[in-house]
Amino acid sequence: MENNIRAIALDVLFKIEQNQAYSNLQLNQTLQNSNMKSIDKGLLTNIVYGTIQRKNTIDFYLDQLLNKPIKKKDRWVLTLLRLSIFQMLYLDRVPDHAIIHEAVEITKQRGNLGLAGLVNGILRKLQREGTVAMDKKAEEGAEKEALSYSMPQWLFDRWREQFGQDDAEKMAQSNLLASPVTARVNIKKSNRKDVLELLSEEGIIAEEGELSPEGIIIKEGYLPATEVYKKGLVTIQDESSMLVARAVDPVSGETVLDTCAAPGGKSTHMAELMQGEGRVVSLDLHAHKIELIKKQAERLGLENIEASVLDARKVSEKYRAETFDRVLVDAPCSGFGVIRKKPDLKWSKTEDDVKRLNSIQKDILHAASEMVKHGGLLVYSTCTVDKEENDRVADWFLTNHQDFEWDPHFAEKMPETVKSYIMDERSDLQIMPHYFNSDGFYIAAYRKKTTGGEKHA
Repeated sequence: MENNIRAIALDVLFKIEQNQAYSNLQLNQTLQNSNMKSIDKGLLTNIVYGTIQRKNTIDFYLDQLLNKPIKKKDRWVLTLLRLSIFQMLYLDRVPDHAIIHEAVEITKQRGNLGLAGLVNGILRKLQREGTVAMDKKAEEGAEKEALSYSMPQWLFDRWREQFGQDDAEKMAQSNLLASPVTARVNIKKSNRKDVLELLSEEGIIAEEGELSPEGIIIKEGYLPATEVYKKGLVTIQDESSMLVARAVDPVSGETVLDTCAAPGGKSTHMAELMQGEGRVVSLDLHAHKIELIKKQAERLGLENIEASVLDARKVSEKYRAETFDRVLVDAPCSGFGVIRKKPDLKWSKTEDDVKRLNSIQKDILHAASEMVKHGGLLVYSTCTVDKEENDRVADWFLTNHQDFEWDPHFAEKMPETVKSYIMDERSDLQIMPHYFNSDGFYIAAYRKKTTGGEKHA
């Protein structure tokens, strides 16, 4: 079976590289379409994510192990070598000789004896000589952090400049760890205690989360296969992300706008908090993503979500100003807070991307702010840690929108565990991945000032 797992891992990784597909989507599609045991799904996930996470470090070793480049038509062999080296260096479940044997067998099945000999020779050399000499060479190079933490050097340098050496190292290290599987209980249908009991009956080991009263952590088992999931009692979502709906704090009967809503995690959370009453208007730029929101809402039994295609920067073309009680801008971002779940992000993003996103974020935030009623709330969030996309955008907004102020009740809505990270006289929060073993997330909350004695509940 494990040989099959490695063959499947090869297919997934090669599709990600060849088609520039998102790693999480490609892997999830494979897991959902397979009948693997839970333990094999875990191994497949470890191999796929781990190989991508450690890509530049593995390639550094490969460059020294290979005598000549692999031909373009045989690029899949390079992917096979990468995932095999990852297992040999970073996993301890299977002995090296078994990994080498399986890699050679896969090569024989897909290639020819010459390629099988190449794979065998390279992996045997690594087994025999180890990485001590190569590691010493890496430590003496200009990109030592890049190879030590398997990330682009420019990104580590950027984190060091923004957060200091200590936090940059802790964040880089945390991004090499497996991301916990967390889920949100649908409080419209059940509660955390009952859901944990139902999951236990299905053989899922889970416990209460740390950051959200609706959060649970899956310690063992595959959640999407359970009846609890299929019946809409839970949604897979990171605990940091769950704090966003809490910041919006929607009330039953209100009208709420989610400007960049796909795949629908925050829209559905807000709808649940509203107990299915009122309206959550969910927008996204792409039609196929709107379908994801609708499917989520249907599974969760939420009828108060209206999902439609619209560029958030053009929201005024469809809705009148000051139409919504609360507005959420979960903006497009670099995603540097979710590298553990989407490891390909750190290889595909550039500094120019961050600058381009900063401009888009400001445009969306400005357009969305016009939709907020006087006395209403506006929340800006991202799943990144970059200051250019986060607090610098938040400060720009207040400077250029005098009719808004920091939400005076923001801290009250946040759990005690994160309150120490909220600065005085501000209503924003930056969570780093190493704080709570959760995603890196930024949340800023504003209140639109009242005029003419208007008040808002």
